[in-house]
Amino acid sequence: MKSAIDLNTWNRKEHFEFFNNFDEPFFGIVADIDCTNALSFCRENQYSFFHFYLYQSLRSANQVEAFRYRIEDGKPVVYDVVHASSTISRPDKTFGFSFIPFAESFSEFSEFVKMETTAVAASPGLRLNENTSRNDVIHFSVLPWISFKGLTHARHFQYRDSVPKITFGKYYQSGNKLLMPVSVNAHHGLMDALHVSFFLDKLEQYLKYPSV
Repeated sequence: MKSAIDLNTWNRKEHFEFFNNFDEPFFGIVADIDCTNALSFCRENQYSFFHFYLYQSLRSANQVEAFRYRIEDGKPVVYDVVHASSTISRPDKTFGFSFIPFAESFSEFSEFVKMETTAVAASPGLRLNENTSRNDVIHFSVLPWISFKGLTHARHFQYRDSVPKITFGKYYQSGNKLLMPVSVNAHHGLMDALHVSFFLDKLEQYLKYPSV
């Protein structure tokens, strides 16, 4: 479900109208997130670390309203819930897109990821379909080979995209901590760096004090 945002009463009206006219309205931020406790928790309980941080990141994004804003027919809307469309690697070193519904339960969410992983492995190409192309998703990517400090995305400027993009990199040792780079790219007409900080703070808390 989604609701229209009334531009006349929205406190972001001028921000939206200003940035929405840009050729490139997306901005990007990269931050390191402490994943020490989350990784230990997953190893102790034999959970997939990927499933766990994807779940916690989608959970965090749903709790920050700006991450549920989209632009449709040139106007802002807000979705009640957003889901995950993540890249998933195949054994042949290609990747496919997925659609993973949000679930309050980690175990249920993890089952969705397993099903999509199997479906991606059994299919060729990018696996573009009506679900992976939905607007009520977050675009997730995983780069477990690189501890990046900056990141850009391929963009088709004639397509007026407004879906946030979150990318996870290779975690690395820093003192007694394990840190994982997280990149967030988002439409500046719909959110600012402050909203990204809300998301990152929630995600870091969920990874610092892991539970299911």
